[in-house]
Amino acid sequence: MIDNKKVTAIILVAGNSTRYGQNRNKNFEIINEKTVLSYSLKEFDKNQYIDNIIIAVKEDEMQRVEKIVNAENTIKNVNLVIGGNSRKESVYNCITATDSDIVIIHDGARPLIKKEYINKCIESMNQFDGVTIGVKSKDTIKITDDNCIVIDTTKRSNTWIIQTPQCFNRNVLLKMHEKYMNEEVTDDCGLLEMDNYKIKIIEGDYTNIKITTFGDLNIVKEFINN
Repeated sequence: MIDNKKVTAIILVAGNSTRYGQNRNKNFEIINEKTVLSYSLKEFDKNQYIDNIIIAVKEDEMQRVEKIVNAENTIKNVNLVIGGNSRKESVYNCITATDSDIVIIHDGARPLIKKEYINKCIESMNQFDGVTIGVKSKDTIKITDDNCIVIDTTKRSNTWIIQTPQCFNRNVLLKMHEKYMNEEVTDDCGLLEMDNYKIKIIEGDYTNIKITTFGDLNIVKEFINN
């Protein structure tokens, strides 16, 4: 349990959806008459640990996201924050817009997030400054140099594919963002790793996929409808 600690959920929808290849924001795609964003928003809104929600959005998509939020009739307070030119900048803009003790960060394009993973992440903050959901790799992973020459092979049982949500002590994450302002990382755990903070991985499942390509949308539809 997390006693007397305020928790802010941060949902990221300010990306360019470049790999999606449809010249539109994948978070606005419709599945069963609901946007992709709506699924994540609803899950965090009804969670007992979450005090408020911040959504990182593009400035020119602000009104569209406002309509989605209003249509959900959210119970919790939802604020929209203009995202940056990268995922890292968007997260920074959001964590500076809250004074919560804990922030839990999620990709809006992962609509199949489950309550149990949100809860486990937040509950683990009693022991760790950073926690993430992940799944073990089913495949052998090889590490190469810049010329695609193999230099190492990971031990499959210890190799994880990282998902979201990721949960952090907000003050620690803010400190790492400001210390490594010019470093680019693909997830926020990477910032804490730079200063040797211990990151806990909680095993999730393979349905919690991120819609990255257009084909992923059909996979998510299958999961939702079955």
